[in-house]
Amino acid sequence: MEPRISLVTLGVDDLDRAVRFYEAMGLKRNTVITEGVAFFQMGGVVLGLWSREQLAADAGVANGKGAFSGMSLAYNTRSEAEVDDVLAKAERAGGRIVKPAQRAFWGGWYGYFSDTEGHLWEVAHNPDFPIAEDGSISLP
Repeated sequence: MEPRISLVTLGVDDLDRAVRFYEAMGLKRNTVITEGVAFFQMGGVVLGLWSREQLAADAGVANGKGAFSGMSLAYNTRSEAEVDDVLAKAERAGGRIVKPAQRAFWGGWYGYFSDTEGHLWEVAHNPDFPIAEDGSISLP
C-alpha cells in the first residue's frame, strides 16, 4: 500500500444542504459526476458527499448515528489568522463552532467546527508542519 489518502467520503442526510455548505466554504463541485453524489477536488485528495444510508449499505454496516463518529477531518492553515477566518466562514456557511480557536498544548492555534451534517473539522496552524505552495503538508 502506498502512503496516501485518495478520497474521503462523508455520509450525509441531506446532500443538497451539504453541497451548499461546502460551496459556501469555497470548494468547487465537480460537474462531471453529479448523480446522487458530490465530489470536490481538495489538492491531491477528493472529498466525496454521498447519502449516509447508501454509504452504510455499500460498506455493509448498520446506518446508526451516534453523538460522535470517532473521526475528524483537518484543515491546516498557513497562519493563525487564517484559522480564525476559516472558522468564521464555516459559521457563516451554516456550520457550528464546536471549539473556538485557542492555543494548543503543542504550541499552535486551532479550533473545531462541524458541518451541516455534524462532521467535525479541525482547523489548525501548526508552524512545525510546513505547507507547500500546492497545499500539501509535510511532517517534521
